[in-house]
Amino acid sequence: MATHVNPGSAQAGDHGTIHREVSPEQQTVEQRLVDSVVASFGACQDPRLQELMVSLVKHLHSFIREVRLTEEEWGVAIDFLTKAGHITDEVRQEFILLSDTLGASMQTININNQAYEGATEATVFGPFFVEDSPAIELGDDLAFGAPGEPCWVEGTVTDTDGTPLAGARIEVWEADEDGLYDVQYDAGKRAGRAHLFSAADGSYRFWGLTPTPYPIPNDGPVGKMLDAVGRSPLRASHLHFMVSHEGARTLVTHIFPEGDPIGRKDTVFGVKDSLIKRFERQPAGTATPDGRVIDGTWSRVRFDIVLAPVDV
Repeated sequence: MATHVNPGSAQAGDHGTIHREVSPEQQTVEQRLVDSVVASFGACQDPRLQELMVSLVKHLHSFIREVRLTEEEWGVAIDFLTKAGHITDEVRQEFILLSDTLGASMQTININNQAYEGATEATVFGPFFVEDSPAIELGDDLAFGAPGEPCWVEGTVTDTDGTPLAGARIEVWEADEDGLYDVQYDAGKRAGRAHLFSAADGSYRFWGLTPTPYPIPNDGPVGKMLDAVGRSPLRASHLHFMVSHEGARTLVTHIFPEGDPIGRKDTVFGVKDSLIKRFERQPAGTATPDGRVIDGTWSRVRFDIVLAPVDV
């Protein structure tokens, strides 16, 4: 049987895609529709919006034609998106989960945070950041009673020349030992998150929780999608940071414990080698850096943060 590759999809077969036979006459009908939709954006006054819409239409139609999408399959896709919208609220963002699990979030971050002279690498934002985190002082505990092993986190914030950045705002948030964020318990609860500011020498320090692996919310359409394709919903253990300073590019990133069993199998593709850090477990009774007395084990990690200039 002859194989016909749809116009605009000449490379599709490189990745093992099976093409159905499509007559030249049928290809003409399909391409005519693509051309008509593209032409419909001709009067758009915003050049960037026009570029985005034209490219989106071309790629969407190319996908539909390449896989010969059935009407039933299109209906399933619409139903999936409808359910994602219904489950999304002020706490849960199913479309961010979808973007994350398809690698779209990570690819957008790669494009918009290109490597620059040793600056700390960025990774995914995640769906559980909130604006109104409590403020803490240097050395305070952001767990606010959330369950988990205590972890001492310290480091510096500098620019790429090594100059300390005083007053950098450091937002931190994480899940507890049960793999849940505060807002998953109660939309108004605040635990396992806070913000603080770097000292005059660029240093910072705080108590948090030793990160543990957890599944992304998988009781909705994204979870069903992962199950259908045989993928795990588990995220590698991590601690979220968002760091900002005047004149610097805002950094959104995580750090990941060395030796984590999930590691590169992170379901949102967020792990980068430079962000893997050694969380050193301390035996019970070991003196803490701030003289704190802790029943049981605790861990400590150093994370030195380097911010790129704002205009790169």
